Amino acid sequence: EAQDYSCTVRNPGKEEVFNMDVAYSEQAAVLLKGSFLSESRKSKDGNALTRFKIPKGRLGVTRIGDLSAQDMKKIPTLALIELTALCDILGFELKRNKAAKLKTTEKRLFGVPLNTLLENDQKLLPNTKVPLLLQALLSCLEKRGLETEGILRVSGSQTRIKSLEQKLERDFYSGLFCWDEVHQNDVSGLLKRFIRELPAPLLTAEYLPAFAAVQNIPDLKQRLQALNLLILILPESNRNTLKALLEFLSKVVARENNNKMNLWNVSTVMAPNLFMHKGLPNKIPEGKEKQLAEGAADVVRMMIHYQDLLWTVSSFLVAQVRKLNESNNKRYQFCDKRIKNLLRKIHADKDKVEKNQGEPSKIVKVHASLLLKDSLEVHLNNATRVADVLRQFQKNLCQNGWNIVNTVNLLKCNNSTECTNLLLYEVGGNIGEHCLDPDTYLLDLYHINPHAEWIIKQNPSYPRMF
Repeated sequence: EAQDYSCTVRNPGKEEVFNMDVAYSEQAAVLLKGSFLSESRKSKDGNALTRFKIPKGRLGVTRIGDLSAQDMKKIPTLALIELTALCDILGFELKRNKAAKLKTTEKRLFGVPLNTLLENDQKLLPNTKVPLLLQALLSCLEKRGLETEGILRVSGSQTRIKSLEQKLERDFYSGLFCWDEVHQNDVSGLLKRFIRELPAPLLTAEYLPAFAAVQNIPDLKQRLQALNLLILILPESNRNTLKALLEFLSKVVARENNNKMNLWNVSTVMAPNLFMHKGLPNKIPEGKEKQLAEGAADVVRMMIHYQDLLWTVSSFLVAQVRKLNESNNKRYQFCDKRIKNLLRKIHADKDKVEKNQGEPSKIVKVHASLLLKDSLEVHLNNATRVADVLRQFQKNLCQNGWNIVNTVNLLKCNNSTECTNLLLYEVGGNIGEHCLDPDTYLLDLYHINPHAEWIIKQNPSYPRMF
């Protein structure tokens, strides 16, 4: 169903559609025919912010973490191309710094490059995505600091914070550091110091000016589009660390009644730690300090409030990844002309048969190698979703343990029970590996990627973060 995206008037507190099927630059070109109206940004009430809903197409929604590492490596380049196009249409200069050279440090925790921290942490705990120190700081604050009035805003003792930093450098990895007696305001001071002292900004030296410039885009939806692309451009370690921080800040805002820290307070306190970096030249025009500080706080506010939306991979970018993979697959085909011609004929015949049939339904195989020796035959029709397959699979698994595997005809189920411990992956064809949204319609997906395998796996962590 076609949606009208020409609306530029923002209605605080009301819900609007956030289209991720059409390239943002194309949407901006349509919007330019109208006029931009900037909504009030200084509202202190988070509830008054516009709510956006991503409409789920037939292929569902893809979150960061749903794509394989090899496909995610393609996303930053595609996102940068799209961001450049969006900025060109909006008439904004996309400012980038050169990547800063990082100084080596004798320290092990504070002032250490993010990748070095993660490499050290992964020696202890493989697959660590977020620095262990940051995890410990956030965990400590979540356990005892969320109810503390003025948490993040009220400064701890600088003498105690410096002493704690030295103790952490000495004892953190040995497990001898005790968090129980630490003042919560000192922990929040350590958190801010950790972010501030990273040798390169968490938002990266290269793209920090672009994050800061987002505040100059008059339209809220386009500010969020630019932020979504910038987050996709970030290196994985920066993006995962930023996500952990923003999730914690959301929890602080959620306890506003107790800690007296609303969204605007939290954003204002955290913005300098993310945007003011000692390693970068500070050329703030005289008299512009307040305006720039408020603009940075507004960007942080958007990142906290809209993080679920911002950590989504637009479907137009996923489609571009599929096209890239298809062209790469073609490039590595056999050089022998006879084999190429034979393959071409096979594909042409297959396509002819499929087109003639029109395929209102299809029987496909779903694998569950860790749970089941044989593959499972599934009858797809236009209403079959991922959730239906998982639900039916789980039901049969529980009933008879799948000693004998029969063909399972699956129609759309009205049962709302979710199979939280099972996931369905699309593997191969024009995608590396793609964890599918439960609301993906499988016949539509089959038409887009007929050569993929579908594999049911157990959810490695529920709820799933990355």
